[in-house]
Amino acid sequence: MSDRPLMLLDSASMYFRAFYGVPESITAPDGTPVNAVRGFTDMISRLVTEHRPVRLVACLDLDWRPAFRVAALPSYKAHRVEEARAADAVPAGVPEEVPDTLAPQVPVIMEVLAAAGIATGGAEGHEADDVIGTLAHREDTDPVLAVSGDRDLMQIVRDTGPGVRLLYIGRGLNKAENCGVGEVAAKYGVPRDRAGAAYAEMAMLRGDPSDGLPGVPGVGEKTAATLVGRYGSWDELVAAVSDASDARMAAGVRAKLTAAGDYLAVVEPVVRVVTDAPVELDRDTVLPASPADPDRLDELAERWGLESSVARLRKALAGAT
Repeated sequence: MSDRPLMLLDSASMYFRAFYGVPESITAPDGTPVNAVRGFTDMISRLVTEHRPVRLVACLDLDWRPAFRVAALPSYKAHRVEEARAADAVPAGVPEEVPDTLAPQVPVIMEVLAAAGIATGGAEGHEADDVIGTLAHREDTDPVLAVSGDRDLMQIVRDTGPGVRLLYIGRGLNKAENCGVGEVAAKYGVPRDRAGAAYAEMAMLRGDPSDGLPGVPGVGEKTAATLVGRYGSWDELVAAVSDASDARMAAGVRAKLTAAGDYLAVVEPVVRVVTDAPVELDRDTVLPASPADPDRLDELAERWGLESSVARLRKALAGAT
């Protein structure tokens, strides 16, 4: 067992943040914006330098709105589809809203990762969260450090085996929060002994408008955390809704959960990350000490004006071994 982590990157979360965090005035020699490429590459360099992962996977969204989640809860991310189409951001049938100047940068990011020798992983019909959840669940050798701006991944933390932590970058890398079971339990008021699972259950009750999850009307984060702390599992909590003799649930709260019975019956597979997704990796996950294809990386650096970012990446890779 190593003390250096397997680092799992929520790639889309990171390149969206890079796109909005780095000015579009950062361009290639031909004037093409490369702010997301530069920002994403620099984020990787910093993460590798600061955390020295022994292995690294850039996890991909091969389906940002999976059919199995939509089938369970049609409102899942539905507003994003309508917003994108209303703004003519994307053609019908391709509902992910990607800014016009970001979309062409994503293939360049993939090329940089390939030339650097950094593994990517995806699963057909699944989101990057599911790829991260699956790889974290499988890992029994090295500690896992997932990196994301998505709070949903708080649910993967654990202290059994080599352990799983989340570097939450919702407020940027400078304000990143390194969260394990203790931090999640303390911050959200959920039981420490099952902090990850309990966080997911709290999220089911609280809801998340940004993902189209209505939650239980009248049940906020504090009430949700209190509820999940009184039960040992989601099934136990749901069973208590119809058991008037269960004194752990106040009558008023029971009435609210009863009224949301249809939602409670379907929400679990929507919120829980998948831990057995059919993940495919494009290469070995060991972080290379030098680029896999240095000539190609140099070509990309020159073509897109990435010389300084690529130099930082090379230095980070060399220093992480």
